[in-house]
Amino acid sequence: PAAVSWYDEFQRLYDTIPCVEVQVLKEHNDQVLHLSFSHSGCLFASCSKDCTVKIWSNELDISLQHSSNMRPYNWSYTQFSQFNSDDSLLLVSGVFVGPHNSSSGEIAVISMENFTLLSRVRNKPYDVFGCWLNETNLISGNLHRIGRITSCSVLWLNNAFQGIESENVNVVKRLFKIQNLNASTIRTVMVADCSRYDSPDLLLDYEEQLAASSTSTCPVFDLGSDSEEEETKPKQTPEPAVQELPDDGGVTAEDGLQQFFDDIMEGRVRPAMTETELETKVAELFVRNRTKPPELNLLPMDSNSKTKYLIFTTGCLTYSPHQIGIKRILPHQMTTAGPVLGEERRSDEFFDSLDHVIDIHGHIIGMGLSPDHRYLYVNSRAWPRDCVISDPMQPPPIAEEIDLHVFDLKTMKEVKRALRAHRAYTPNEECFFIFLDVSRDFVASGAEDRHGYIWDRHYNICLAKLQHDNVVNSVAFSPVEQELLLTASDDATIKVWRSPRAVRVQQARKPRPRKLLFSWLLNQNS
Repeated sequence: PAAVSWYDEFQRLYDTIPCVEVQVLKEHNDQVLHLSFSHSGCLFASCSKDCTVKIWSNELDISLQHSSNMRPYNWSYTQFSQFNSDDSLLLVSGVFVGPHNSSSGEIAVISMENFTLLSRVRNKPYDVFGCWLNETNLISGNLHRIGRITSCSVLWLNNAFQGIESENVNVVKRLFKIQNLNASTIRTVMVADCSRYDSPDLLLDYEEQLAASSTSTCPVFDLGSDSEEEETKPKQTPEPAVQELPDDGGVTAEDGLQQFFDDIMEGRVRPAMTETELETKVAELFVRNRTKPPELNLLPMDSNSKTKYLIFTTGCLTYSPHQIGIKRILPHQMTTAGPVLGEERRSDEFFDSLDHVIDIHGHIIGMGLSPDHRYLYVNSRAWPRDCVISDPMQPPPIAEEIDLHVFDLKTMKEVKRALRAHRAYTPNEECFFIFLDVSRDFVASGAEDRHGYIWDRHYNICLAKLQHDNVVNSVAFSPVEQELLLTASDDATIKVWRSPRAVRVQQARKPRPRKLLFSWLLNQNS
């Protein structure tokens, strides 16, 4: 939209893409899993299977500034990091040493002033990762089993300075409590700030957004459907897969549950249900009358709103994450002040419902926000079009081709066709997160095909493939210079990529050896 001419656009696409390898960092001795920049762009952090988090100085030549080994805290490896808004603290997420099927993790907070460990917070399951809500408070997860395939995810707000706070001040507070069906859990939490939605850096599909902005409800929609129509009836249940009870003249959920049990005992339920189906049905009926209704008006009303969205992966049909849940966080919820268990609840509000659910119809393996938090980019591996899930412990096979979806968080609609080029090969039970990142003009992602990829956000075209010797797990643009990109790989390296233009500028700054030699000879002759 800001292009002056096609020649300028060609020059931008040719000359400003960070596709020239300028440095390889080999300080890690195992797979590098994640990269994150500070907001100033002066530092970045890397996490690895070698159980260290390393802090790097982003100068002309990148250098290692500090390394923290987390093995003394019984960690198996570090997996994710994030700087807080003023870059004074670093959140580091890791996995505990334990049995193969252990799902426990921990979050550590490190001071950037002297690299000391300030606090540690339990995090379960570990792939919740955790994230900052504001400068001093972070979000973690916990998981409580209710049945074999039914559980409850609790999201907690934690103060980063737990060790030094007064005993009279709360350092934790429960944010939300959400029921999980069919072995699903909440994972991969992130926070989106709504305040810039009316002045985004880049606007995609503007006409469609204008037409959609008049819609007052936020329905669930399914990307696996061929239909362009969406249900306009607001959902009152936390999971879209829950079917409505038949209308029996105002029968309550409790009456329906009792009737269901009576039908089972008297043999009126046909065909017979499996134990798994029975547990799911009972959980659905129970939660119907024990859930706080969702916020009906999810869309932010003005650009001055201090509301934030909590975004996470979830599901309703199987354990593999196939839905994106969105829950509004109001200003009074953004502090640990008040009761530890959060707002008072009525007896019929045991669970919180989701304000919005997006069904991806596939296994979600990555999410990232645009710099202005207006757009959500999602990596997923699609399920077969007409697949039926009869056993939540056996999800459908997933495609090798990765789809990169784009959603407008103001209208809650998909606004671009899926970007494609990158691939993944691991099956459902071994599938892992592939981190992506978004700059003003570009979006980048890792892949299992030993390459990182860069697309243009304006034209949806793949611009570059960045080679490694193994799986590329994470990518990160500098927040102040999108012509600098980092890629992290299972080959235990971090590669630094700059645009052709940036390389020319960098070379121009360096003194030329021939001129130095000529000056030295002149001095010798004199």
